[in-house]
Amino acid sequence: MSRYYSAYNLTVASDIAMPELTTVQPVSDLTSDVTVRIGALPEKPSDDLEQIGPFRWANQTAYWLEIPEVARILVQNGSDILVDPAADVDEASLRAFVLGPSFGAILHQRNLLVMHGNTIRLGDKCIICVGPSGAGKSTLSAGFQRRGYQVLADDVVPITAEGLALPGFPRIKLWQETADQLEIDTSPLQRIRPQLFKYNVPVTDAYVGPALPVRWVYILNSEHRDDVRIDELRGMARLQPILDNTYSGRLVLGPAAKAQQLRMASQLAAKIRLARITRPLSGFTVDTMVDKILADIAEHP
Repeated sequence: MSRYYSAYNLTVASDIAMPELTTVQPVSDLTSDVTVRIGALPEKPSDDLEQIGPFRWANQTAYWLEIPEVARILVQNGSDILVDPAADVDEASLRAFVLGPSFGAILHQRNLLVMHGNTIRLGDKCIICVGPSGAGKSTLSAGFQRRGYQVLADDVVPITAEGLALPGFPRIKLWQETADQLEIDTSPLQRIRPQLFKYNVPVTDAYVGPALPVRWVYILNSEHRDDVRIDELRGMARLQPILDNTYSGRLVLGPAAKAQQLRMASQLAAKIRLARITRPLSGFTVDTMVDKILADIAEHP
């Protein structure tokens, strides 16, 4: 029996319970944008899929992900996710790979520019913070939320050709250490996966509404220094950081798809303030980061 949810302005019909998503009233599968089904998959991907990384294969319309002892997942046509679970796998682990890389692939297949970052609403526009895993994206989102700002998306940020960021779903993922720093009690929270001390932190005041224009993008970085520094990126240096921080860069296969990705990234670069924010490796607070970013936004509205 399918359950029905909303995420990224899409209606999702799912065989898997997804408490992280917003529940919507039951509708016919014919009106669902995305379906998540449990079913059998072959042991190996088909020959028309190209290996693009460890345990990952793709072509222009399909993405195959194999997670040992968790599941094989096939994502197709921007609408279908078929999950073949391993024996005795827990549903939290399944959801982690469906809501992360599988939805990243779905959104890419729907011709969106998918950034690996977090989105915060500021008035009628939004800010995106990108960077590698561990850079502090979710920590920064939690810091903004604590100031009363609304979180649009965590981890997967789809952007339209018009430069609008689609709202995701109401949660932030935080490690135990970060939750302790932010004085968040994790005892009632669900772990991302049972073996990880990383938690789904519900966003009680999540943004619900239309896509918002992206105005500011900050690339998070850390190094041995004493203060938080923000440096604007200019000219030709603006395009590559956007491409480097797409969630599904390796899924861009074929000349037409690469040309479209480049065009969308170029159009976004022309509309935003793009800057690199560098923090100390230690001895800083998330409030300091939030203050620096808000001050920079005030100077560059």
